[in-house]
Amino acid sequence: MPKIKLPTKSPHIDMTPMVDTFAVILTFLLLTAQMRQTEPANVDMPFSISEKPTPDFNMMTFLLSTDGKVFMNFDNGGDTLTKFRPKILVEIGKRYGIEFTEEQQREFEKYPSSIGVPMDKMKEFLDAKNMKDRIPLQTGIPIDSADNQLAMWILYARQVNPNIQACIKGDSKTAFETVEKVLDILQDKNVNRFNLITSLEAARINLEEIQQ
Repeated sequence: MPKIKLPTKSPHIDMTPMVDTFAVILTFLLLTAQMRQTEPANVDMPFSISEKPTPDFNMMTFLLSTDGKVFMNFDNGGDTLTKFRPKILVEIGKRYGIEFTEEQQREFEKYPSSIGVPMDKMKEFLDAKNMKDRIPLQTGIPIDSADNQLAMWILYARQVNPNIQACIKGDSKTAFETVEKVLDILQDKNVNRFNLITSLEAARINLEEIQQ
């Protein structure tokens, strides 16, 4: 009895559902993603061989520019419900007799990069409608002995978030006097441990040593 030979057909895979799913995910990411805000000062960080990553939460970062300006940034903490940023703003506002509205607190909370604005200009900075109006107000946080606002930021940041750590991000050409002044302020507020943010130095390979 002859064998029945079944016709062979190549399998057909319908990719339409996968393409539709990919299109939905891509659209969602494009609509929800935020462009990374540039820092108020360009910083060319020094190189190091350390591969320790900076923590994502509980950090206050000090940005030191080449012209001696100091900027500061800190996060909301590991849980966004804690809302550390607006709380710190409210507390330092009390120190200088400034009351911030809820809208100004929300604007400060969502501001994506470092801020270096004197307290008497902070309300104007938060009320500005676009970045072009805010740039001239970024003159750096005062660190003079007569008006050491950076020390107050550190004080209230640590009071609101006791787990906060310090990171310093400075340009390789930043004057040593500026770095030294920031370190003195940190130590005066009992912050004796801090991290230096650097760029990872490229590893150099010596072919002669490898061949030996």
